[in-house]
Amino acid sequence: MLFRSTLFWLKFVGTAGGIALFLWAYFWVLRHPLGEVTVMPAIWLDRRIGVQPWSFALYVTLWLYISLGTALARDVRELAHFGLASLAMGIVGLGAFLLVPTSVADAAIDWTRYPSLHLLKSVDAPGNACPSLHAAFCVFTWAVLRAQLKSLGVPRAVLGANSLWALGILYSTVATGQHVVLDVLADRKSTRLNSSH
Repeated sequence: MLFRSTLFWLKFVGTAGGIALFLWAYFWVLRHPLGEVTVMPAIWLDRRIGVQPWSFALYVTLWLYISLGTALARDVRELAHFGLASLAMGIVGLGAFLLVPTSVADAAIDWTRYPSLHLLKSVDAPGNACPSLHAAFCVFTWAVLRAQLKSLGVPRAVLGANSLWALGILYSTVATGQHVVLDVLADRKSTRLNSSH
């Protein structure tokens, strides 16, 4: 069986509680930066990607994707590792947002023409840009899922689907206009530290 039913309630409550706590801290930091906000520069790849409203659907699947990492955890130890690594990434990222606040530039787009992106922009202001925690949590979860799926002996197609889903989420962080490419690339160091297990 692909999804492990062991520790169901601990996984469910822990994942939901962890996401809720992270979002509360994220929005608090977004409203209370301790310094002047720096606008992250766009590069040629940002202009090439542009804003693509369809990418919103991929962007919001991050929360489901993260949940798979806990759903497939074999035991309390593996679950705790996932939780502690996620906590460490959150603390590093939120600390960076608080002390060295960043944002993306105003795209000069009438977001009301794109209802899903308008909703996203109305909920999540353009701050807390670099490093992209959306990308960091995605890459970390990809690495955890890859190891878990390999241990289950799944077909290569499932491993490929995991990689494609992660790449789609990473692409969507730029294509929704929430981040620039440099924000996505900046998450690599913190993710590398936390994904080695």
